[in-house]
Parts: sequence; structure tokens; C-alpha cells
Amino acid sequence: MADETNQENTAVETVEAVEATTSAPEQREGRGRGGRGGRDRGGDRDGGRGRGRGRRDDRREEEGDELIEKLVHINRVSKTVKGGKRFGFAALVVVGDGKGRVGFGHGKAREVPEAITKATAAAKKKMIRVPLKEGRTLHHDGLGKFGAGHVNVRSAPAGTGIIAGGPMRAVFESLGVADVVTKSIGTSNPYNMIRATFDALATQTSPKSVAQRRGKKVADLLGRGGASEAEAEAEAAAIAE
Repeated sequence: MADETNQENTAVETVEAVEATTSAPEQREGRGRGGRGGRDRGGDRDGGRGRGRGRRDDRREEEGDELIEKLVHINRVSKTVKGGKRFGFAALVVVGDGKGRVGFGHGKAREVPEAITKATAAAKKKMIRVPLKEGRTLHHDGLGKFGAGHVNVRSAPAGTGIIAGGPMRAVFESLGVADVVTKSIGTSNPYNMIRATFDALATQTSPKSVAQRRGKKVADLLGRGGASEAEAEAEAAAIAE
């Protein structure tokens, strides 16, 4: 009887050992599946990050849609090397939000799209703010100069439109100016014309900033020239930068 009992115990232990041996790979496989599941979850996280990048790209595109981009000039340049010539492209781009901010930039690359992309990025980094009268024209006349380029800009009444040529028109359209009269004297180089135009826009000031600098009210500045106090206050209230 003792021998039979020992044999039964041995058989039970053998069966348990076999079950444990059989279940171990399954558990390991389950852990492996869990690990793969973890990687799948990681993939979900990666997918989430991918979707996040997509959202950020969408925001960049939306911000890009808010800006007005004008391609002013494309120039093909070449470099003579052993065996021939290497051609590249230089782009001049003007960027603005149509609400008083504008900038320009230029970029060089072997391909046109890449040159435009570089120029646009440079323009966005160098945007300046220009005060506008009633949101449609300049507050006062200005003169800009760069190299051999001389530019005159003048404010204009409503309905005048943008009287400007080529590169200067692109600047005022991007800036959001609806009425302006300009004249370019000297060079017709688009780079110098753009820089001269920005030199003229950099000198623009508004009555509000002048009043703050002088410690006076806007109505006091506009009240000169025979205008009544009521008219000056009304005009001052209507001024928008």
C-alpha cells in the first residue's frame, strides 16, 4: 500500500510538473503578447504624437493662412565650377497680416520652392508694425532711401487706391493699406526699392504716440489749425492705429 501511495504521489507530482512546464511558455507568450500590447500601446502613443504633430502643423497652416505672402522677385544665379555651371535661385518675398504688420526676406537655394520657403521664413522673423490711419492709409507723408533708391510715400483720401508699382505695391497690399500714393526715384532694383520703402515706413508715427511722447492729449495736437475742440476730440476718437 505504501508503494502504491508513493507511486500515486509521484504521478501527481509529475503531472503538476508537466502542467507547470506547459503553462510557463503560455505565460511567457502571454507576457510577450502583453509586451507586444505594450508596444501597440506605445504605437498608440506614437500615433497620438503623430496626431499631435498633425494638429500643430494644422495650426501652423492656419497661422500661415492669416498672413499675406507676396513673391516679389525670383533671380536665377549661377556658379561656374569645374565641368560646368551650378544654377541656383534667389527669392524675394513680402509677408504681412493686412492689419499693420509687414516684413520682407530673401532666400537662396538650388530649387525655387526651397528658396521661397527660406525667404518667407526670413520675412516672418523681421516683421515690423506700422501705424495706420483709420486702418486704410498712412498718417503722414514719408521719404525713404536705400542705396540709389529714393521712395516718396503719401497718405491719400478714401477711394484713391494703391498707386504704386511692382515691389512697393506688394508691400502695401501685405500691410493692409488701401489708399496711398507713392513715387520711386532712382533705381528699379526690387531689393533696393523694398528696403527704401521699409525705411520710409519705419519713420511713420501716429498722433497717439506723439501725444504720449510729448505728454499731451491727441485732441490738443489735432486742435491746431483752426479746428474746434469738439472737432479735434471727434477726430482723435476716430483715429485707430
